[in-house]
Amino acid sequence: MAYVHRFDHVGITVADLPSATAFFVGLGLEVEGTGSVAGEFVETVCGIPGAHCEIVMLRPPDGGSGLELASFITPDHEPGSPTAMANEIGLRNVSFEVGDLQAALDAVAADGYGLIGGIGEYENSVRMAYVRGPEGIIVSLFEQVG
Repeated sequence: MAYVHRFDHVGITVADLPSATAFFVGLGLEVEGTGSVAGEFVETVCGIPGAHCEIVMLRPPDGGSGLELASFITPDHEPGSPTAMANEIGLRNVSFEVGDLQAALDAVAADGYGLIGGIGEYENSVRMAYVRGPEGIIVSLFEQVG
């Protein structure tokens, strides 16, 4: 029996919610909703007594799977590794297809976010690059070619 009906979203915890939101909105995601979550529900789900967080839900223009950004008000967030590389255990990257890879890279570079490595091309079918986004989030941007 298949338990999963569909892939809904990936959640990322950040310290600076407005900055992280602006980064992903700049790439073309749209804010689906915002909110504050506290109380028994979030304490139970997260297993963190006293948990209170602000959340922004983002979705691509096509309405596909989303991205949840959360910032904890209480307790204080725990720092992650802002320089994590793709071979470190944990969330590897968040990936988005773009229409023009170079234009997307230029846009994030204008906001101070740079490439981790370079632009790779795989078998004349896809061009891809990893960008180090806000708070060290690895963002994979790829463009279909050929």
